[in-house]
Amino acid sequence: MALPAHAEWARRDEAAARWLDFGGAVFPVAIVGRGLAIAIAAAIALAIFLSRAAASAYGRVATLAAFTAFSWNLFTPRLATLVRTDMPLALAVFLIGVLVWEKIRKGEPWKRSDRLSIFALLTAALFIKGPIVYAFLLPGMVAFGYCRGRDRTAMEWCGWLPWAASLGLFLAWVVGGMFSEPDFFDEVVRREFLARFGETIHRTQPLLFYLPHLLHKFFPWSLLMLALAVVALRSEKWNLRSAFRQMSPATLWLVCWTLGGVVVMSLIPSKRVDRIFPVVPPLCLLLAAQVARNGFDGQRRGHVSRWIRAALFLSILFAGGYSVAKVVAGYREHRDALAAFGREVRKHAAANHWRYDVIRGKDEAILLYLEKPDFAESAQAIAQWNIGQLDALVVPGDQLPQFFACLRGASSPALQSGRRKNLDRPNYMLLTRG
Repeated sequence: MALPAHAEWARRDEAAARWLDFGGAVFPVAIVGRGLAIAIAAAIALAIFLSRAAASAYGRVATLAAFTAFSWNLFTPRLATLVRTDMPLALAVFLIGVLVWEKIRKGEPWKRSDRLSIFALLTAALFIKGPIVYAFLLPGMVAFGYCRGRDRTAMEWCGWLPWAASLGLFLAWVVGGMFSEPDFFDEVVRREFLARFGETIHRTQPLLFYLPHLLHKFFPWSLLMLALAVVALRSEKWNLRSAFRQMSPATLWLVCWTLGGVVVMSLIPSKRVDRIFPVVPPLCLLLAAQVARNGFDGQRRGHVSRWIRAALFLSILFAGGYSVAKVVAGYREHRDALAAFGREVRKHAAANHWRYDVIRGKDEAILLYLEKPDFAESAQAIAQWNIGQLDALVVPGDQLPQFFACLRGASSPALQSGRRKNLDRPNYMLLTRG
């Protein structure tokens, strides 16, 4: 069975892809074919950097808790095996946040090399996903500065220059795209950036949409973090203000970082479960800080160790069982039907030297399986067929009658995709000349 795929990059940047060229490889459509390897590599890098950060501050037990929490949840395995930008974005956001965390923890001033690193990571994040990177970082910095008040010993701010320079590069790219490609503004700026704040294109969700999903998909680690927070509050006699005063600046930054991202992402009307993933790595580091804090107390150390072992067992059982169930369901429901259909179409097209195109349907991932950068417009495809510029056409099954009436000499479908169970999606047909 083929791994699940999504054509987010191909759809969002189909106009931009014709404008940008990095070393001869069109971005990002050419990269989509390697998107799975990029997602897996980003997940491995995240696990390594997270473990190193936890080990440098909190010890082996806390590092084990952070690593297993990142590895065994319902977010990480899914996004590490999807052709999406969420995992690379989470890596860039985490590296920026951890650099800030290191400066706060050690009380060190910002150096030129540190600012260059922030600039490079911000630029990468902007080109990966756009300005949404600010939602995961700036609110936390504002909240942290407010909580610290007049205490300027924590070095959380690197200055405006890295932020302004990276934003300037991104805006130059946007302006260049709008002038170079007529569809750039509609497809990239309006549809993918501005429409997130409206209700006309993307599906809106309730304000608290992300909270139950975090509790569920980060289970049982979410439950363990809540339990450790209750233990900490009990030790302070349920005095929340005193608990915050006792918190180290580095831990306070982790709290502000994660909560800031969750709050701002919740305020954006357009929501999707995977978009909240960049808060998961800092949540794992915050879990390490909680484990280390409770581990210092001899009376609570045994309880915390047992809780971690129980959470690890439950996470393996929960995430492992969920993954196995999804794989079994995928086989039963023939979720690989489009991938198999795409392989057959490409094989026949190569053997017969066909010029072929694909019409937009409900499954944007069909672009990946057919190795096409974008969909053909219906009227244009019909015109090209009738003058002999197309030899084959992939059409959604629910649009087949109208194309049969317009395409001269079209034969019965030579191939069609298998039926996927429990999905309200049409099959795809390959039309060829009779």
